[in-house]
Amino acid sequence: MLYPLIKQALFQLDPERAHELTFQQLKRITGTPLEWLVRQSVPTKTVNCMGIAFKNPLGLAAGLDKDGDCIDALGAMGFGFIEVGTVTPRAQPGNEKPRLFRLVKAGGLINRMGFNNHGVDNLVENVKKSHFGGVLGINIGKNKDTPVEQGKDDYLTCMEKVYPYAGYIAVNISSPNTPGLRTLQFGEALDDLLLAIKNKQATLQAYHHKYVPVAVKIAPDMTEAELIQVADSLVRHNIDGVIATNTSTGRELVQGMDHCGQTGGLSGRPLQLRSTDVIRQLSAELQGKLPIIGVGGIDSLIAAREKLAAGASLIQIYSGFIFHGPRLIKDIVSDI
Repeated sequence: MLYPLIKQALFQLDPERAHELTFQQLKRITGTPLEWLVRQSVPTKTVNCMGIAFKNPLGLAAGLDKDGDCIDALGAMGFGFIEVGTVTPRAQPGNEKPRLFRLVKAGGLINRMGFNNHGVDNLVENVKKSHFGGVLGINIGKNKDTPVEQGKDDYLTCMEKVYPYAGYIAVNISSPNTPGLRTLQFGEALDDLLLAIKNKQATLQAYHHKYVPVAVKIAPDMTEAELIQVADSLVRHNIDGVIATNTSTGRELVQGMDHCGQTGGLSGRPLQLRSTDVIRQLSAELQGKLPIIGVGGIDSLIAAREKLAAGASLIQIYSGFIFHGPRLIKDIVSDI
């Protein structure tokens, strides 16, 4: 494919500007004969997870298509599922720029985007226009100016609006870029949120006559004891899945590299081992009681197999997709 040449040009630009230009072009070709430029055939390798049949186990992680602008073009590349968002009840600009940095030598990214998005209503309209044949996950969060103690109201608002259109709903309580958000992962705050989410899910199931699974996305920066507590809460509240993991605040493997001192969440290859360790610990604790979606540093077939061997049922890519392009999808799915 043309991606190596395209990447060479894009990597000369500011990362966020490169993203904007790429999405402008993807939107232009969607639904036109030019969509063949990104379309590729990948084998069907069905995986049943959370009561859903995924046509293959590889998905796009949340964060790349926050507003659902390019669902069809991304879907044409062969993903078994696409997770859009994180979306919040109200539109918000996110943090000040620059807020996205490439660590080229490490194959990683640091971002402090801050849930920049055009709001849940805009996302829903984009989803309604899409024709993606795979599973669509919708990742939800809270607005920055919503106090953490009132955060569950934002999640419930988003749940109600996306429920009819989502294959599954992902609850993001682990981004390091919204102040206080990660406190929702622990103790009474987590139990209170999960109880509210499950009650809302039951209400929406009765109203819409369909069950939409809910998965919770967690951080990689927990101790083993904290992971065990989170796993226990997820099981007790009958959550349908867990996404492991979000980005990391750790910098141990990227010391001395350009941009390593930037604040935000680190993703890509430097996260690979840590996210796999979290999956392995979760798998041992959960004992199959709920499935794990593995994400973090998958940039090759071997990295994908490692996540599955550690206990993941499904896997997602983001930074690896930026560095290696659509060919990575085919390479992984063909030989997984």
